[in-house]
Amino acid sequence: MLRAKNQALLQMQDMASAVNALQYYTNVQPSIRGRNVYIQFSSHQELTTMDQNAQAHKVGDQDAEPNRVLLVTIHHLLYPITVEVLHQVFSPHGFVEKIVTFQKSAGSQALIQYQSGQSAVQARNALQGRNIYDGCCQLDIQFSNLSELQVNYNNERSRDFTNPSLPSEQTSRSSLPGYGDAGGLYALQPPGSGAVAFPQMGNAAAIAAAFGGGLPSGISGTNDRCTILVSNLDPDKIDEDKLFNLFSVYGNIVRIKLLRNKPDHALIQMADGFQAELAVHFLKGAQLFGKRVEVNFSKHPNITSAPDTREYSGSNLNRFNRNLVKNYRYCCAPTKMIHLSTLPQDINEEDIVAQLEEHGAIVSTKLFEANGKKQALVLFENEEQATEALVCKHASSIDGSVIRISFSQLQSI
Repeated sequence: MLRAKNQALLQMQDMASAVNALQYYTNVQPSIRGRNVYIQFSSHQELTTMDQNAQAHKVGDQDAEPNRVLLVTIHHLLYPITVEVLHQVFSPHGFVEKIVTFQKSAGSQALIQYQSGQSAVQARNALQGRNIYDGCCQLDIQFSNLSELQVNYNNERSRDFTNPSLPSEQTSRSSLPGYGDAGGLYALQPPGSGAVAFPQMGNAAAIAAAFGGGLPSGISGTNDRCTILVSNLDPDKIDEDKLFNLFSVYGNIVRIKLLRNKPDHALIQMADGFQAELAVHFLKGAQLFGKRVEVNFSKHPNITSAPDTREYSGSNLNRFNRNLVKNYRYCCAPTKMIHLSTLPQDINEEDIVAQLEEHGAIVSTKLFEANGKKQALVLFENEEQATEALVCKHASSIDGSVIRISFSQLQSI
């Protein structure tokens, strides 16, 4: 089990059995506990039984020797972990020279550079598996392959404690490959251009950074089709805005057309082929309003503007107009948990339940504050209820605040 990556390796008795299994699931969508899973051949020829930590190192190709740079992954993240918090946790074990925080597929991570390797070893031995806060923010600490961190800015995401004179201006390039704010590397194509920016190396590196250095399994990054055909919808409950709310999780929407001659069909044009591929990948087979939605690429390269089409290219509700890499990072299949942001400051959990309970049984809620703004997590009984809540209530208004809803990859509150 590769828990940090939500993946697993499974070794069959022989090659024929592995081929049979893969071929069977080519035509049958496998699911575990209601969630779609995806199967492909691994580059590993055989699994070796060993203790869990050693296995994670071997399978993850992370056999780094002890050195002064630690790679820290923070699991069960319920509260924001800043550079200052990490410095308070790690500085008792030696002089911390540099800290860089970033997001990867494994979750919230940081690189921490000590002045000496001995301090790094002492910190790992003392803090491995410990929680920063009671019951959450668990530390998983490994030695990094890096020998020196490059920090260009002292801000909320990175800090060089040996050079306090560094500017605080945000950088548009990663200080090291695979982490940092890579938003400046990915130039979003103009709406309706149909161009695919992803295959170019600079753009590919930026998108890969958002997905932890590599694309999710099943995503090629080479798709050039921008228009999606959605079918098996409930025509009595769906409309263009609800489709926008769902598909905008994966990219900017150019326009949407409901097919009048096929009321349960719709065409959705995304800003580029990579965003369209994300939507098809993550939403294929999703449950919405009691139906299993079919999502495929359309034969039409785009949707022509017409009275029966809804235009969204200029909408400020498109999520990928800003914070591009952050939005890619949060792309996932529908989950039971949704994340609400841009909430009114005086909102309480009862208000949130009242806003969402019509869409399904709410198991639990958590209201918290991040960067001075109220946010919330809401856990439903199943993915379909959470999806309906997002589809119906994203961009709705509570006390004058237009709320934003996304799927959360957290498993529990």
